[in-house]
Amino acid sequence: MALDLVRSGYATLEHEIAQERASALGRLGRRLEAALAALAACPRTANSDRKIRDGLVEQAGYALWLFVVQREAYGLNKIDHVIQVYGVPNDVVARMGPLATPSIHPMKTIEVEDAPAPMF
Repeated sequence: MALDLVRSGYATLEHEIAQERASALGRLGRRLEAALAALAACPRTANSDRKIRDGLVEQAGYALWLFVVQREAYGLNKIDHVIQVYGVPNDVVARMGPLATPSIHPMKTIEVEDAPAPMF
């Protein structure tokens, strides 16, 4: 009887961990999609502002890096699959990594009002 309770508790915990992993990957995937969409809205043309585009490339590279690191933590090591599925441009892949000048909120994904309350 006690062994069944331990097994069911462990199974419940494993299920919750799997749900959180999927949720984290989903959030980071949406963040990458948003960064790539913002970059696509600023095409590379002669009259575009180079600083704005460079900033968007840097943000997309950061979002890609976060997503890839999270996937690798779960044993998903195929970065070429991510690049193909999300259509990541080469200049974003070249800039993949942490931000050169980190800020508190490099790219907000939720509003403060929508954030869950702390649990302490």
